[in-house]
Amino acid sequence: MAGAGKRILFIQTQAENAGAQEISRLLARELEARGHDARHLFFYRKTDGFDRMAKTLILCHKRPGNPIAFLRFCLALIRAIRAIRPDIVFTFQHFGNVFGAPAARLAGVRCIVANQVSARETIHPLVRLLDRFIGQTPVYSRITINSHNLMGDYENFPQAYRRKLVLVPHGFEDKALDLGKRAARERLGLAADKPLLGTVARLNEGKQIDRAIGLLTHRADWHLAIAGQGPDLERLQTITRALGLTDRVHFLGERAQSEIGLVLAALDVFVFPTRAETFGLAAVEAGQAGVPIVANDLPVLREVLAVDGEACAVLVDVNDEAAFAKAVETILANPALARQMSERACGLKRKYSLSAMVDAYEAMVLNETRDLVLQIKSAIVS
Repeated sequence: MAGAGKRILFIQTQAENAGAQEISRLLARELEARGHDARHLFFYRKTDGFDRMAKTLILCHKRPGNPIAFLRFCLALIRAIRAIRPDIVFTFQHFGNVFGAPAARLAGVRCIVANQVSARETIHPLVRLLDRFIGQTPVYSRITINSHNLMGDYENFPQAYRRKLVLVPHGFEDKALDLGKRAARERLGLAADKPLLGTVARLNEGKQIDRAIGLLTHRADWHLAIAGQGPDLERLQTITRALGLTDRVHFLGERAQSEIGLVLAALDVFVFPTRAETFGLAAVEAGQAGVPIVANDLPVLREVLAVDGEACAVLVDVNDEAAFAKAVETILANPALARQMSERACGLKRKYSLSAMVDAYEAMVLNETRDLVLQIKSAIVS
């Protein structure tokens, strides 16, 4: 690292174990190891996923529910950022960007990098419009994009916004365990001798986990393990009961990042029926862990789940229930194909290197803060 370490603040909407939170967790850990002072700030607590994380501030126990509570939250946010006195702020997710970045600017922070990690389909049009406006002002110093596909979503934005865009693909932590399926299933309380499908996701309707549950109606011996929590949980449990599948659908709840490898080690196939993604971190982690993937055929997944131009997942229209089930059945019935997919997916670790992602973020930390110092010195001389 060149020069003195910087104080870095990662701002996000909700504290829980999910993809964007995993990226900021990895970045904070690795940047701390390089001599920086990295901290987290969450708007509100969703789960206990970050309760024991060092250097973490959670402003509210729950999401502000009325205008007065929101105003108090905004004032508390500005005060908290001012008290931390970061050299640079990285905001994540659409609400983290449009609320966190202006608050950081009002708190006196001059270097703010917005991270676009939400698919366009998941963002309210008014929030997207607000982000478009803020991005043309000095509030955002830079804006990161995590895939070429997502970059295309901004091609019609004004030049003042687009010139701030920088492509930084997600890096990830290898979650593969040296543990057999039988041992992993025993630790999770799952049947050792049944074909086991599984997924890891925040449970919202956009993840389309109901499509994965529907797969079990095609084969009486298939089981499904679902690791995650979220607002769609009750609906998914209702669907499971209505289909008479309570003995074959296993809701594992939210799992700490240290336990994701255990879940993946238990699976025969990782299913990823999501409606929209900007990257698909959970599928990348599954592929690197050696689990064959059957995923929704989205342009971004064609980009991300490929190594050297070769697909390392079976992509299918998950709205075609029969085709989705057939793709899973093909993987289960063809060990050679499953092995080929798994071996190819091992290259994802090289393609999405954790160190490369951290290098890119550290470069932003050092370059943005250095440029600010030069601007201040120039203004003083003038």
